[in-house]
Amino acid sequence: MNFEEECQITDLAEIDLQRDLQVPNSVNKGLYEEMKLSTPARIGVWRCGPRPLTNTLLRFRADHAVAQDSVLGEVPADFPEKYCMVAVQSRCKSKDEYLTRPDLGRKINEETREILRKRCQKGAMVQIIVSDGLSSKAVEANIPNLLPALTQGLEGMGVKLGTTIFVRYGRVAVMDMIGDELKPEVAVILIGERPGLGTAESMSGYIGYKPRIGMVESERVVISNIHRGGIPAAEAGAHLASFIKKILDVQSSGVRLE
Repeated sequence: MNFEEECQITDLAEIDLQRDLQVPNSVNKGLYEEMKLSTPARIGVWRCGPRPLTNTLLRFRADHAVAQDSVLGEVPADFPEKYCMVAVQSRCKSKDEYLTRPDLGRKINEETREILRKRCQKGAMVQIIVSDGLSSKAVEANIPNLLPALTQGLEGMGVKLGTTIFVRYGRVAVMDMIGDELKPEVAVILIGERPGLGTAESMSGYIGYKPRIGMVESERVVISNIHRGGIPAAEAGAHLASFIKKILDVQSSGVRLE
């Protein structure tokens, strides 16, 4: 081993906490391993007196930094075009305004309405919307596999899709204003969720039948925890497709869905 290799520092963010056994001489190692594998929570991390171990503290800070980067980061400008999405923006003018004015993230302005009228199909069976939400990393990590699985699954069931839309600085309820403009039977918004210390790449899919201004939260259905440590993106896409087809068949969503 040369000097350069000796000086390399392990990337703490790459350590699998569920397999990192730090408690020395555990009384029941098998139970300890089983407990660690049952949850992504930070358990069995040991201590030095009343304080956490250095590696435990540094990993906490590293994961916190990743979460902050995901919230404050931006989805690349060319990302929507790469996946054939029409790019629009909520009424938020910046990420700072998005974080401090949630109400503006639920709305679109007249310029965005005009883009939707000119470039998007009206009256589709299903309108797919993608939004950065509170995690740009979730969009970049999941959409490459989720979107194809979702579109192929729906098309395979004979469902006609509208023009996929990307909304920068969007909140869940932005689907209502888009639905009011384009009048799809069903809308689904794939949105980055607030990062935690377990993952910064979690995405959810919110589905609503006849989306419109004034739609209440109980009318939506959500499939959450979409990430590599939860529901894998491709699997989530197929599951969402089946669920959307059911909503189309029964013509209802949310608490009214049987």
